[in-house]
Amino acid sequence: VQLQASGGGLVQAGDSLRLSCAASLRRFSSFEMGWFRQAPGKEREFVAVVRVNGTSTYYADSVKGRSTISRDNAKSTMYLQMNSLKPEDTGVYYCAARLGYSGSIFYTNTPEFPYWGQGTQVTVSS
Repeated sequence: VQLQASGGGLVQAGDSLRLSCAASLRRFSSFEMGWFRQAPGKEREFVAVVRVNGTSTYYADSVKGRSTISRDNAKSTMYLQMNSLKPEDTGVYYCAARLGYSGSIFYTNTPEFPYWGQGTQVTVSS
């Protein structure tokens, strides 16, 4: 299982970025996909998750309204469009995967995702 995050960079406050996560998961469409981030000196935190159907999504309050998570099952790729970026969005962004299920709970904790990518750095200057 390999998850490859990309799309990070150095941007100014107010700019936008689109992160991508390419997955080599067998039956990608069966996995829930999530984005997490880790700022220097802080714990890794949840950003957003998308269910297998691609339409059920859940966001951290810190990015809600500014970010959109999506997936393209045909390309085995997940995306995170981030707009109106703030300096506090700075960190390493990781994509993660867990086997999808039919329940209603959105999983947002790192131990609940067994598969992780290597991360892509996002730096937002003020």
